[in-house]
Amino acid sequence: MSDIRLNRLANVLVNYSTKVKAGDWVHFNANWQAIPLVKEVVAYILRAGGNPSVVLESADLNEVFMAQASETQLQWTPPLDMHMIKNANVWIIIEAPENTRAMSNIDPSRQQMRNLAYEKWMETYSKRSASGELRWVMTNYPCQALAQEAEMSLADYENFIYQATFADQVDPVKYWRNIHDEQERLVAWLMGKKTISIRGPHADIMLSVAGRKFINSDGDQNMPSGEIFTSPVEESVNGWVSFSYPAIYQGVAVEGVRLEFEHGRVVNASAEKNEPFLLKMLDTDEGSRFLGELGIGTNYGITRFTKNILFDEKIGGTFHLALGNGFGEAGGENESSIHWDLITDATKETEMHADGELFYKDGRFVV
Repeated sequence: MSDIRLNRLANVLVNYSTKVKAGDWVHFNANWQAIPLVKEVVAYILRAGGNPSVVLESADLNEVFMAQASETQLQWTPPLDMHMIKNANVWIIIEAPENTRAMSNIDPSRQQMRNLAYEKWMETYSKRSASGELRWVMTNYPCQALAQEAEMSLADYENFIYQATFADQVDPVKYWRNIHDEQERLVAWLMGKKTISIRGPHADIMLSVAGRKFINSDGDQNMPSGEIFTSPVEESVNGWVSFSYPAIYQGVAVEGVRLEFEHGRVVNASAEKNEPFLLKMLDTDEGSRFLGELGIGTNYGITRFTKNILFDEKIGGTFHLALGNGFGEAGGENESSIHWDLITDATKETEMHADGELFYKDGRFVV
């Protein structure tokens, strides 16, 4: 018998997050382990009059490609991927990897080369997402690998996911609308502010948000969600940040990351673990040493780090910076084939000021 919470999550993805309507082309990228959720989502899409297409993926197959492809093959962009990102109305991504560390032994230069192959793809995605022409959402299906990463049993991890997405409630859409309203209040307060400073044991940094917009992430693109974010003015960032949580990107965990910025650019970078990977990613392209995002986590229901960025960047009492591609909808202009979120704790002796006015202290908003 299907878990009713799975059905509710599918309803949220189709009827709240992406608002599928008749005639929409709805494309899936999903790991094969997520088929139970894919089936529920497809049923809701059909009821809404949409037209679904599904590509099932495997971490093992991706690892084979990355390990054995020639340089020419790594630099090839699949035409089907380009056609989808140019034409689909809705894109749904459901992750359920067999192995979260499948890429750990892949040479960073090969991953860098693969990222560059998707530069035009990323540009198209960013523009269509920013304009609202492409509606998309990403979520996770509970599986053993993600449960192990989170140091939970599968049953506990299922409860964790359904609680974080409110699929354990009779009307999860109502809960997401309440989150939208509260975050809209915060976004309205920040509107028109020009400078943000963050000072605490993990950061001493200042940046400009003049002319930029804070976005209310209320579950329409990430599920779960719970953050407000913007793209800083690219050359305005000065100071340093150390990240208290491991920074996981493309299956590689980089620990103890510290970045120093001058005029927006990372000028010094170090890590306690996997530093060569960090440095290689920073040199991916011209935009990879600049920030594409400042985000503040608002979901206090996510109380633990699970080594999964979809959840971890939303943890209440944290903020994150993303290296690379910015958000056009926020006014961001930085272009890069990477977008790498790095998260740090802000619950102790940490203050954020906007134009000199305190608005966040020790993990909580004070406005």
